[in-house]
Amino acid sequence: MAVTVFANGILVLPNALLRGAYLAIERGRITTVCWERPKGDETIDLGGQYLAPGFVDLHVHGGDGADFMDGTDKAFQTVCRCHLRHGTTSLTPTSTVARLDQYMRFLELCGDLLGEVPGGARIIGAHFYGPYFARPARGCHPDQDFLTPSPENATQFTTLAGKMPLVITVAPEIEGAEWLVRTYASRGVIFNAGHSYATFPQVEAAVEWGVRHIDHLFCAMSDRARLRQAQTFPMRAGVMEATLYFDQLTTEVIADGKHLTPELLRLAYKVKGPDRLALVTDSMRAVDLPDGEYWFGAEGTGERIRKKDGVGVTLEGTALASGVMGMDHCVRTMHGMAGVPLQKAIRMASLTPARILGVEKDVGSLEVGKRADLLVLDEALNVKQVFVGGQRMV
Repeated sequence: MAVTVFANGILVLPNALLRGAYLAIERGRITTVCWERPKGDETIDLGGQYLAPGFVDLHVHGGDGADFMDGTDKAFQTVCRCHLRHGTTSLTPTSTVARLDQYMRFLELCGDLLGEVPGGARIIGAHFYGPYFARPARGCHPDQDFLTPSPENATQFTTLAGKMPLVITVAPEIEGAEWLVRTYASRGVIFNAGHSYATFPQVEAAVEWGVRHIDHLFCAMSDRARLRQAQTFPMRAGVMEATLYFDQLTTEVIADGKHLTPELLRLAYKVKGPDRLALVTDSMRAVDLPDGEYWFGAEGTGERIRKKDGVGVTLEGTALASGVMGMDHCVRTMHGMAGVPLQKAIRMASLTPARILGVEKDVGSLEVGKRADLLVLDEALNVKQVFVGGQRMV
């Protein structure tokens, strides 16, 4: 098979930038990372640009006019192609609060389309997100089928765990949460806590059950100020404080420059570090589309929200409602606005989410043996080329 060599660039490793090093690929895998030019059938001259691993998005709903909850092959393919343009080569489709039949269709399509998506990011798992939220913390999600965990619903929701990484978000304070996590974590399901107004002790208990990740830090979660509305004193800590406190917990930030100020991004980075903090887009269908009104969730049955000034907001404009930017923008924000070193900002968009999902042996960094999912980025960190399994897609 042909060997392709990438030369005259800056290789972005998890802890370093290598200027003048070479990378070779064969049969869709990385075969060499070295200082001496290897033999190859084709050479790609990077012209001094960056060569980085493809991004991995753990939390993404839609893009380019489609949402994973639309429930069609075409919608899945549209979203995956949209995010590939922004450097995401692997992702976990993420559901919204919906009807039971829509939940089941989402899971069915995640199983059917696992792996390569023609011209798009690879589907590497599923993020089942919605039925086990705390209703008061639903945010912009439709007020539809919130469920109490039970053998009847959990059994059908967890069948994919034997086939792919399956992530389920649960609010620790809802009835049945402990049973759900203790029962299915031992069967391979990955559990996040999110859309929750839990107290610190409730999160501490969830960690003991097996919860290991918290969705979108600072968003749709309890903190001292929110909990004080129900109890004036003593003041109590909530999900936010527990996330920052427990080393066992990884988390994620929507680094679009709209959800969180640079100061909050810097705080998250300082406390959790690049190995326990991932970047996510949490993006909906308005990515790469003009400002205006869109459906969040399934077309026609989701929630109407508005894209305005680079972010999703509720129709009345009083609250945030999902992201509308790609992962390349999040990396630029984390590096440029929050001051995180480039290799660490890219690690948070590649190797760190891959580790959180348990697929780091296959994707997430420029290491021999891993898939040749590669990005060529210019000096301003704009995506210039994208390779999936060694094949150029952008």
